[in-house]
Amino acid sequence: MERITRAMPWWLLAIAVILMDFLTKAFVRAEWPLGTVIEVTPFFNFVSARNPGAAFSFLADAGGWQRHFFVLLAAVVGVILSWMLTSAQRRLNAVGFSLILGGALGNGYDRLVHGAVTDFLDFHVKSWHWPAFNVADISICLGAIAIVLASISAGQAQHGAASPPGTP
Repeated sequence: MERITRAMPWWLLAIAVILMDFLTKAFVRAEWPLGTVIEVTPFFNFVSARNPGAAFSFLADAGGWQRHFFVLLAAVVGVILSWMLTSAQRRLNAVGFSLILGGALGNGYDRLVHGAVTDFLDFHVKSWHWPAFNVADISICLGAIAIVLASISAGQAQHGAASPPGTP
């Protein structure tokens, strides 16, 4: 029971990410026809796009099998990260795992129910556009950054605890 209690705040963070992702994508699908572009600034647009592949449209034209693969991958990642959150984690690792969990399940749900991930954030410089993305993608990236920072911090703490070279 202690393990579940320990994981609860982190699962709630993941659920908050899933809800925010779900609501923003539902709005985009309901209000903006596919292909909509709404200019916000000279470097940012809201768009209505669908991505049947993964990051940067990887495997987008693979014929359909990738949908099932990415749904299964999201489920496996979800189970592993949910379990990891039940064990003692440094706060920054737990935040990272939670953000990745929420993002993976948000995009997994989109693929399962809609067949593709809904993207709506488009940054660009003149005619060069970064691939459109969504709340789940942001969450996954922030989670990965948190885990890297936690790893660097742990490495520095461990290195700082060791005696300097050449000392007895």
